[in-house]
Amino acid sequence: MKKYLLFTVFVSGMTTLAAELAAGRLIGNVFGTSNLVWASIIGLILIYLTLGYFLGGKLADKNPTFGAMYRILAWGAFTIGLVPYIAGPVLRSAATAFEALSVGIMAGSFVAVLILFSVPITLLGMISPFAIRLSVDDTSKSGQVSGQIYAISTLGSFIGTFIPTLVTIPTIGTKLTFFVFGLFLLCVALAGLGKFSSPREMFKLIWMPVVLVIVAVFSAGQALKVSAGQIYETESAYNYIQVQEQNGYTLLRLNDGQGIHSIYHPDTLNYGGPWEQFLVGPYFYADRKPQDVKRMAIVGLAAGTAARQASAVYGDIPIDGFELDEKIVEVGKKYFDLNLPNLTVHIGDGRLNLERSPYKYDIIAVDAYRPPYIPPHMTTQEFFKIVASHLTDDGVLTINVGSVPGDRRLIDGLATTMATIFPSIHIMDIPGTLNTMIFATMQSTTKENFSTNLIALMTDTNTNPLLVTAMSSTFTNLKDGYQTTTVFTDDLAPIEWIVNDMVVSFVLKGGLEFLQ
Repeated sequence: MKKYLLFTVFVSGMTTLAAELAAGRLIGNVFGTSNLVWASIIGLILIYLTLGYFLGGKLADKNPTFGAMYRILAWGAFTIGLVPYIAGPVLRSAATAFEALSVGIMAGSFVAVLILFSVPITLLGMISPFAIRLSVDDTSKSGQVSGQIYAISTLGSFIGTFIPTLVTIPTIGTKLTFFVFGLFLLCVALAGLGKFSSPREMFKLIWMPVVLVIVAVFSAGQALKVSAGQIYETESAYNYIQVQEQNGYTLLRLNDGQGIHSIYHPDTLNYGGPWEQFLVGPYFYADRKPQDVKRMAIVGLAAGTAARQASAVYGDIPIDGFELDEKIVEVGKKYFDLNLPNLTVHIGDGRLNLERSPYKYDIIAVDAYRPPYIPPHMTTQEFFKIVASHLTDDGVLTINVGSVPGDRRLIDGLATTMATIFPSIHIMDIPGTLNTMIFATMQSTTKENFSTNLIALMTDTNTNPLLVTAMSSTFTNLKDGYQTTTVFTDDLAPIEWIVNDMVVSFVLKGGLEFLQ
């Protein structure tokens, strides 16, 4: 009896954490993965658990029976399994509203989906105090029993942290993750009901798994989003990945879709975005020519737009592409012509893999956004020291940064930090977007060098037109400078604090999407 009760507590704890992580993905597919979203999810789930602990303790004292506990567990498991299917229509309407930036609908949908978790998480929160009440038959050992119950529950939570992220979400998806965990916990509950109460009580609830299976079958194949031009969607351990076709262009979107991470068209390489701006950094040095560029690194390869452009301009130079998400690379090969013989793809964290690289590069491009966030560990003085150690003596770092109109705190902070390592910093805003490119050179360089190189390349018939177009845009949109602010370090880089404030102002005012 005690062993099965401990097993129940273990599975309940595992399912609770699995549901929390799956909730982050379910909601993040539409509303993004900012820490504002995660704070809302974690905070409300803790409130629901608090309510569950309180109600569970009171009910356990009033009705300290196994039958009561397993009936509660059965309803909690059943509602957990139903959550993604009930939330589906709400999330799809929210996705449409997100594309149109209808703030009212987005906010309402966000709240509605979070409320959906109130019932199952509260019910699961009732299980631990119930289990403690049922296990204590000697008050002198109540502390020992309580500790054992919470230890087993926490161990289950630990397991539930990894299984969705590493196994179920990448292989079977978010909806089926809820279904599998909910169904498994429901089977545990029904078996416990039959074992400790009566088979009759168990058969009263046997309709629950039947309903879950029917709902899952009829919802199979239904897209998480129904976006215009969508031709493919999948999930990985890191992202919800979406491919769209619009006016002959193939677009890669991730998570909430508020950003184009890669773009492809078979007849053009000029997309008016950040990707081609990675090509122009070397020309802040005097007397630079395309043939001077011998090797390039891209941190945040995505589906390879920048790599294809660089290969067109600089030929078959070796390019090292660092990408965290292997599935994005697979999508790039299938939909974005990411089949370059000169490109070597390295799967894993960009900072770590760049540090391990044995090469020095003429260009290092950092394009690691999950709009509008940039990973904090790629904004710090320590990171830029790593970059500088992998640049040639006349190499250049270019980093893609997001901003909102009138708020350049992130740009200024990054430029200030980079200037502690690099002698010259140049900044340009990409017209029609919220993207800013920051160029940092290993030697002192000037805007005048850039204009002289531009004129020379414009008169050279061998120059790829894409390079001239990109350089012209860079020169036209160069900014005079930046405001010196905080130096970001590994110990203190308040990126989330800055961006959260930017995001809130951006959403409340409405506006354009982040291009990348």
